[in-house]
Amino acid sequence: MNALHIDYLELAVTDLPASRAFYESAFGWSFNDYGGMYAGIVGPDGKDENGGMYASETPVAPLPLLRTTDLEAAVAAVEKAGGTITEPPYDYPGGRRFIFTDPSGNRLGVYQPAA
Repeated sequence: MNALHIDYLELAVTDLPASRAFYESAFGWSFNDYGGMYAGIVGPDGKDENGGMYASETPVAPLPLLRTTDLEAAVAAVEKAGGTITEPPYDYPGGRRFIFTDPSGNRLGVYQPAA
């Protein structure tokens, strides 16, 4: 498994269109739309995404995501180190991921992009 670092950040927003308009106006961000419930934040290179926003009835803490080339090895490493898997690996349009909490209760995710 490769060394992991924070690669993506997800924000829960109560009004996706308003939040998108805010970030477009305030910071010049651009977005990829995914069905009206999710907007990927396009990075400075104009191609890759470095974050996203999803519609939620109540905002929650941002979700940092770590990128890996071996999801199953990352699951094993989190469990061995004392983390708790709160959402086991699942498919999403861009690949596979899982969510975990660290021993202090911080919520993070790990994802493996689709090949």
